[in-house]
Amino acid sequence: MSILKPLCGYEARLYESLRSYCLLEYPSYQLVFGVADRKDPAVQVVEQLRREFPHLEMALVACGTRHGSNPKVSNLINMMPAARHDYLVIADSDISVGSDYLARLVPHLADLGVGIVTCAYQGQAVNGLWSKVGAEFINGWFTPSVFVAALFGSREFAFGATIGLRREVLESVGGFAVLADQLADDYRLGEQTRRLGLRTVLSEVIVSTTVGERTLPDLIDHELRWLRTIRCLRPTGYGMAGISYSVPAATVGAMLSLHWFAMPWILSATLLLRVALYYAAPLAGRRGLRGIPVALAADCVLFALWCGSL
Repeated sequence: MSILKPLCGYEARLYESLRSYCLLEYPSYQLVFGVADRKDPAVQVVEQLRREFPHLEMALVACGTRHGSNPKVSNLINMMPAARHDYLVIADSDISVGSDYLARLVPHLADLGVGIVTCAYQGQAVNGLWSKVGAEFINGWFTPSVFVAALFGSREFAFGATIGLRREVLESVGGFAVLADQLADDYRLGEQTRRLGLRTVLSEVIVSTTVGERTLPDLIDHELRWLRTIRCLRPTGYGMAGISYSVPAATVGAMLSLHWFAMPWILSATLLLRVALYYAAPLAGRRGLRGIPVALAADCVLFALWCGSL
C-alpha cells in the first residue's frame, strides 16, 4: 500500500495529521509526500516525522512541474513515480485517521468490481468560534446528507478525505493526467471509475478534517468556494439543498404561510428536530449544550452562503 499525501504550506495541526499515518496498524506500507517547492514549510514536518519514525518507508518528492491548472493534481502526477505499490490511497493534508484505517479500507479494494473506496469525514475545529461554525457545516449538514444519499442507494461521490484504488484502475481511466484541469478532482476521479462500470464504496471508516478558519472572512471565502463547486457539479441537488438549512428555511416558510398563529409551532418543531439531529449525527458523538447555539447559527450562515453562491 502506498499512501499519497500532497502538501502545500503549513496548516493548523499539520504535524498531528501527518503523524496519524505513521501509527497505522498495518504490516507494510509506504508514505509518499509531495510538495511543489523544496522550501515549502511542510517539508520540515516531513523531516521531523522521518527522524521520529526511521523504520517507516517515507518518500518526499519536491517538484514544481505543472501539468495543468490544478496544482494538487500536478503534485500527484509528480509523486506517482515514487509510489511503489499497486494499492494506492490519496488523502488530503488536513486529514487525520485512526490506527485501523488501512486495515478497514484494503478489504474493499480486493473486490475487482470496486473502482474506488472513499470515506466520510467529520470536522475538527481548532481556532475558535468561526472554525466551530465551519466544523458544524460538515458535521451537521454535509456528512449527514452523504449518509442519507447513501441510504437511498446513491454512490455518486468521492471525497479528498480518502480515495483508495488499485493502480490498474487509475491507469484505466488515464491516470491523474485526466484530472489536471479539473477543480473537483476527487469527484471526477470517482466519476471516471464509474464509467468503467466499477462501484464506488463508502467505507464505514470516518476520518477527521481540520477546520482552522480564524475569522468570518476566511470562513466565507472557503465555504463559498466549496458551495460553488457543489453547484457546478450537482446543480439540481444544489438547488434543492435550500430546504435542508432547517432554521432559516422554516422561518421563511412560516412567514410565507400567512398563518401567523402557526409560526411559533413551526419554528418550535424545527428547532426540536434540529437539536435532535445535532445529537443523532453518527459522527458527532456526545456534545454538550454549549454547541447547540453554534449549530443553529451555522444553519443561518450556511443558508446565507448558499444564497450568495448562486
